[in-house]
Amino acid sequence: MQRKQQQKELAPGQNIMATILQSIPKEANVTKIDYEGPRIALFTNTPRYLMEHNEIISNLVNVIKKRIVVRTDESIRKSEEEARQIIAQAVPKEADMQGTFFDTAIGEVSIEAKRPWLLQRNPAEFNHADITEKTGWKIRVRKATTIQSSTIKAINYNLKISAQERAKQLKQVGEKIFRPKLSQKSEVSLLTLGGFGQVGRSCMLLTTVESKILIDCGINPGVKSPMDSFPRLDWANITLDDLDAIVISHAHLDHTGFLPVLCKYGYKGPIYCTEPTLPMMNVIQLDAIKVAAAQGRAPIYSEADVKQIMRQAITLSYGTVTDISPDIKLVLSNAGHILGSATCHFHIGNGDHNFVYTGDLKFGKSILFESANWNYPRVETLLIESTYGAKEDIQPTREEVETAFVNAINTILKDGGKVLIPIPAVGRAQEIMMVIAQYMKSGQMVEAPVFMEGMIAEATSIHEAYPEYLSRDLRQKILETDDNPFDSEYFTNIEHGDAREEPLRDGTPCIIMATSGMLEGGPVLEYLKSIAPQKKNKIVFVSYQVNGTLGRRVLDGAKQVSMLGKEGKVEVVNVECGVEKLDGFSGHSDYNQLMSFIHKLRPKLRRVLVNHGERRKSENLAMSIRRMYRLPAHYPQIQEAIKLF
Repeated sequence: MQRKQQQKELAPGQNIMATILQSIPKEANVTKIDYEGPRIALFTNTPRYLMEHNEIISNLVNVIKKRIVVRTDESIRKSEEEARQIIAQAVPKEADMQGTFFDTAIGEVSIEAKRPWLLQRNPAEFNHADITEKTGWKIRVRKATTIQSSTIKAINYNLKISAQERAKQLKQVGEKIFRPKLSQKSEVSLLTLGGFGQVGRSCMLLTTVESKILIDCGINPGVKSPMDSFPRLDWANITLDDLDAIVISHAHLDHTGFLPVLCKYGYKGPIYCTEPTLPMMNVIQLDAIKVAAAQGRAPIYSEADVKQIMRQAITLSYGTVTDISPDIKLVLSNAGHILGSATCHFHIGNGDHNFVYTGDLKFGKSILFESANWNYPRVETLLIESTYGAKEDIQPTREEVETAFVNAINTILKDGGKVLIPIPAVGRAQEIMMVIAQYMKSGQMVEAPVFMEGMIAEATSIHEAYPEYLSRDLRQKILETDDNPFDSEYFTNIEHGDAREEPLRDGTPCIIMATSGMLEGGPVLEYLKSIAPQKKNKIVFVSYQVNGTLGRRVLDGAKQVSMLGKEGKVEVVNVECGVEKLDGFSGHSDYNQLMSFIHKLRPKLRRVLVNHGERRKSENLAMSIRRMYRLPAHYPQIQEAIKLF
């Protein structure tokens, strides 16, 4: 009886494979069908046929409602050396090829070129099907960066040495995703584990009868007590083996800082994020190890744990519908916050419930990014951030904040002073770079050297490597012209601490951009010691300062601050310089933008939940949503269980 039941349950999976086999023409020469994580991979020894008949795969996807990828059979793949020679001969010299990366786990080769458009526009010049047929490797064209990203290089190396392990893991992930459902019941609940009623340690557990999905896994950088700085996974009463997947909205530590710890203690499942989030997350997590060591604290994870994330990550592009469990599909869309930041749309069951988590949201266009996506087919429950959820949290217009920024800088530089900008290396730094370059070039800002230290150069290189995730204007410049907006003569990267003499020399007006953005460690503290005591200088904050951080204390008017100096000794620094906060550069939406975002979704919403804000701001936003849109709105606290469906 049990065996019959088991056979009956296996039928759906068998039907998918049977449908594929019946639908694929013999000319496609499909040699194998296998699971590749959330995708179904068709292996062929004549890839040209399916590449030139895209409609076959498109029609099949419409029938089975699953992602399908075409892969080359291993038997036809040339050696990497042979394939590299064929590619080198085929690539036009004008494209300026910089290198190749062979991903043996999926049979794909990435070609990095300075002028990628020359490899994509004209099939007569460079034909992907031809090269794939000659080499046996599928082709992907990438933009080569001005300065090679050491992070992307390290990720590629780790993907290379773990190819067999990754292929095996992807197959296991696929088997779990495409297994038959165990129940026809639909129940959806959300456990709040961090980031509710506060900014920091964002984390929650989405649970159905079939699945357990952890969404974000951050730390609270401004809190010392472990009970308050890490997600309350202990309260969720689950083991790491119970998790079907982890979904990451974006790379910041308050959303990813605890993820390496889960890998350290044995999480082996998939980690879903956008393509640029993986290297960005890597940069930030590794930097946190250095900052902890510099502050005399024991890091909570090691470099090996961060490398393990690389091996378990499954990267997705915006707008791709992806099965992540037997009853949940995920779509990541632009959130406008930082490079690769995503709103997460969970489609649960057969249209039973649609849950959208905004993550950190910017509902307004910036130089770097388009405004956050709002056009979801269906949303019943929305979870929205409230960093600036108070009524008074109205940011100035873009023109106003840029004018204020230029004036603040010019006043100091004209008087021979220095401007220190504590800055997150990811997103805000690149935004400010664009503004400085634009206004200095036009003559509206006093020309002066701009020194950068920390992870800024590396993060900028990653921005350049993923132009598809930038605003249309920037994307077009990087992908279709030789005009690289990130490469300017005004910028000098400080690679070592002993090179700080020039920016700190008396009588040299300059701008210094350094990490971290909240003065919680990093090279910015060394600059703070020299710049803060002098009245002619200024500290300009352009990002949010979390309660409890050194940045927040300086912003709130502290005239003396203490920090750990060399050899673990406490140093007291007098703050005599000017201090200014400019809100318009924030990667978060202000109150009006948050309310506008809700308004766009209003006809379809059943419920709004509010998180990622100080309690007063979350409460205010929820109350405003209830009053203006007549929608049920709630601001949960940590350790609440909420039934969504």
